[in-house]
Amino acid sequence: MSMQEIVDFFNGLIWSKALIYGCLVVGLYFSVRTRFAQVRHFFGMLRLMMDGKSSDAGVSSFQALTMALAGRVGTGNIAGVAAAITFGGPGALFWMWMVAFLGASTAYIESALAQIYKEKHDGQFRGGPAFYIEKGLGIKWYAVLFAFSAILACGVLLPGIQANSIADSLKNALGVDTAVTAAILAVILGFIIFGGVKRIAKFAEIIVPFMALAYIIIAIVIVFMNIGELPNVLALIFKSAFGAEAAFGAVVGLAVEWGVKRGVYSNEAGQGTGPHPAGAANVSHPAKQGLVQAFSVYVDTLLVCSATGFMLIITGMYNTVDPNKEGAFLHHGVQNVGVGAGYTQTAMESVLPGFGSMFVAFALFFFAFTTIVAYYYIAETNISYLTRHNDKLRSTLMLVLKLAMIVMVVFGCLRTAELAWGLGDMGVGLMAWLNIIAILLLQKPALQSLKDYERQQKEGKDPIYVPEENGVNNAPIWKEIGEQFKQLDTPVKDRFIP
Repeated sequence: MSMQEIVDFFNGLIWSKALIYGCLVVGLYFSVRTRFAQVRHFFGMLRLMMDGKSSDAGVSSFQALTMALAGRVGTGNIAGVAAAITFGGPGALFWMWMVAFLGASTAYIESALAQIYKEKHDGQFRGGPAFYIEKGLGIKWYAVLFAFSAILACGVLLPGIQANSIADSLKNALGVDTAVTAAILAVILGFIIFGGVKRIAKFAEIIVPFMALAYIIIAIVIVFMNIGELPNVLALIFKSAFGAEAAFGAVVGLAVEWGVKRGVYSNEAGQGTGPHPAGAANVSHPAKQGLVQAFSVYVDTLLVCSATGFMLIITGMYNTVDPNKEGAFLHHGVQNVGVGAGYTQTAMESVLPGFGSMFVAFALFFFAFTTIVAYYYIAETNISYLTRHNDKLRSTLMLVLKLAMIVMVVFGCLRTAELAWGLGDMGVGLMAWLNIIAILLLQKPALQSLKDYERQQKEGKDPIYVPEENGVNNAPIWKEIGEQFKQLDTPVKDRFIP
């Protein structure tokens, strides 16, 4: 068996329908349990983005948001959306929206848990699934298994997808040799990750909002240039999602599968990556960062992914393959372009000639590169978890990780896109399985934190978390945090209205 066949075999097991539909069911379950907090607290999410200041131990809420968005907004928002439409038709975009809306509640649960059970390592807050699995569930071997899976996925398997997409888009737009791209990425990545968490946070805080906003604005321009087609595009998306559009009836089942699969890969809700930057935030209550991270799912999918999807469909620059006839298409709008970022470049170039393809290449460069940096931080956090009682081993493994990440980025630029996506899917699926099971078992403290937050807001307080009052007895870091925020005596700017 070839490497590709081996990867496809394991992906068939990991990405079974149980995981694909399970992500939707879990999102719906947490939406009901939180009484659709992702809707009720929407305006509060906007305010909370600016709540909390960075400290010596933690980053600000906005920095944690941008670090999480650095991981969420990547090649999946450009190349991944194109792949979903290629194999699932325009209806796949609807299912990406659905997994984002429901997944926002899942993001709240996992991010609140990361805050509740975070620790301080070398003077910096660290949190994530490994921490809450060990401290919340008391299952050390399971926590260690997740940590190893996260290091493997984020340190080895996933960076190649981002690097491969960067190299491919720069070659299409500017003719840049992949070896040159690999060298440039290696140098810049080394500079960022050798600078530590604070440099990572600063980098994400500046780059992510700028590029996301620029990308969305260009997409809006393209939609307005074709505004007459918008009603038809919306109708096509909804009809295709439910098999009401005859032209795409053959892929109605695949629309759900690819929409959810690419949606989970893009917004990462439930995957277990988002809780890592969430755990680094310096906030007075876990619910604050939980709600901020729920909002980041909206930004990723409802804004950035939608921007790509609308550009592709409204310009007609996409392909949808016929699963029943080899080499046939249900829609064939792009010629001689491989699945991925090339579709988006072609769509934008068709409307903005001489600018579109180059803009997508630069957008993808920044989106994908910030995701690589976020992957490094996630892998670093899990190494910190595994070696928190051995400083010498930790420093050694951190150095190994930095060098390994640089090597994998170079390797990713040079290997085939199909293998890169296959390896990445395997890493995402493995982490998702482990994390979803964990948060289902450990939901009570996260749900209680939301109730406590809402209760304190109703009383006119700026909520401060006291773990013992919420049934949590092994989160000692909150005594120190509570004293810090009590001294600030910050007034409540906006009161929660149930």
